[in-house]
Amino acid sequence: MRKCIPLVLLLACAVQAEVRLPSVLAEHMVLQRGIPISIWGSADPAESVSVTFRGETRTAAADELGRWSVYLPPAQAGGPFDLSIRGKNEISFRDILVGDVWIASGQSNMEFALEKANNAQAEVAAASNTKIRLFHVRNKSSVYPQTDAVADPWIACTPASAAKFSAVAYFFGRELQQKTGVPIGLISTSWGGTPAEAWTSMSALGSDASLMPVFADWASMTNDQATIDLRRAKQLREYDAARAKARAEGKPEPGYPWAPNLDFSWMPAGLYNAMIAPLTRFPIKGAIWYQGESNTGELTQQNHRPSVYHRLFETMIQDWRRAWGIGDFPFLFVQLANFNRGPNSMWPEVREAQLQTLQLANTGMAVTIDIGNATDIHPTNKQDVGHRLALAARALGYGEQIEFSGPIYRTARPEGAGIRIWFEHATGLTAKGTEVRGFDVAGADRNFVPAEARIDGSTVVVSSGAVRSPVYVRYAWAPNPDCNLYNAAGLPASPFRSAE
Repeated sequence: MRKCIPLVLLLACAVQAEVRLPSVLAEHMVLQRGIPISIWGSADPAESVSVTFRGETRTAAADELGRWSVYLPPAQAGGPFDLSIRGKNEISFRDILVGDVWIASGQSNMEFALEKANNAQAEVAAASNTKIRLFHVRNKSSVYPQTDAVADPWIACTPASAAKFSAVAYFFGRELQQKTGVPIGLISTSWGGTPAEAWTSMSALGSDASLMPVFADWASMTNDQATIDLRRAKQLREYDAARAKARAEGKPEPGYPWAPNLDFSWMPAGLYNAMIAPLTRFPIKGAIWYQGESNTGELTQQNHRPSVYHRLFETMIQDWRRAWGIGDFPFLFVQLANFNRGPNSMWPEVREAQLQTLQLANTGMAVTIDIGNATDIHPTNKQDVGHRLALAARALGYGEQIEFSGPIYRTARPEGAGIRIWFEHATGLTAKGTEVRGFDVAGADRNFVPAEARIDGSTVVVSSGAVRSPVYVRYAWAPNPDCNLYNAAGLPASPFRSAE
């Protein structure tokens, strides 16, 4: 007897027969110039799929699992163009641009929206540029790598679309588009309050024994989750009561109490799996990164975090480069800004770990020690952050002969009763103010005291009457330091401490 097949199953089979694409491949997107164009998706096993773009057609057959992919020849910047994909069905996209695509990732300071930045009303109103396209990946964690991201569709940059987009990414992309004249695609994939290990693949984390502490952290967090939930509920009750009292008394409301999210955003590799892995087949020009606050260890009492961060951050960068498979693309990051966390804060150590990461090829760092907010972990001056990242991109990614970094510590040597310090990017050293501030010196006992400093060409000489034979020197070594050393390009010197 012939069996009846339910209509629902017939419809499901019909849907499965259609050629499908990941969310990042869509109308209004920007495709990376100068690199073979990658188009991929799913269809019926053995189904023939053809892709046509700018007069070039490539055909592939889906494998036994229904996966297919083609590569089209590299294209020069331009557009708009049409893109068509044909199998048993046809997908046609219009308004496709070819230019440069940048990933913008990290935690809340990268997530920070344009509508909250300095001069927000005017900045949002002026954010109209059809040559800038925006793609926003929504927050999601996963225990294994996903093949597609949950995301908002590609959209042209307008006041409406830019308002809630990453301010840092927007200012970065705006400058690059103005300077290069080519279309710019910005992919925002950030999540506030998240650590670097969540953005690193499990294979990369698991292959390095020095990164085992990140798994211990996660074990500790999950083992204590029931107690953490109760403490968080108590914290929120106290916050609600304090807010109600402030309102009744006409006083400013207290800030919302931060805590690690409870939805697996801290899980090692969780955000890589859901918010990075689905993008790695989409060629890019480079990446910008603003993160580090959650790896200071202060919010979770994991005191080893800063000591692990250098290795962790380097591992993450190398992991992303392997995943994209297009070489050592520019990876540009923001060093932690000035913020008053108290005298025992580990923020200086995390800044040092970020500084050390410049040892990796094709990396650049935007120093923000002068544009933070002592009382707000989310400073609103995102214009300068975007500009400093753009300077690094223009130099490292586009080959412009410009100064793109503030002074970077190179070495220091005792000289008489003082210490002379040499820097990279030190042309035109200057102090914003009447005298150089922010230096400390110490003898062999490592007891640091404030030092007097003077600029001598491209070096700085520091000394203190309290230290007869100085051995060590440091600069801006505090969560919210008073420091004022710049170069002729107006870029601030990075905090550092000598190891000699």
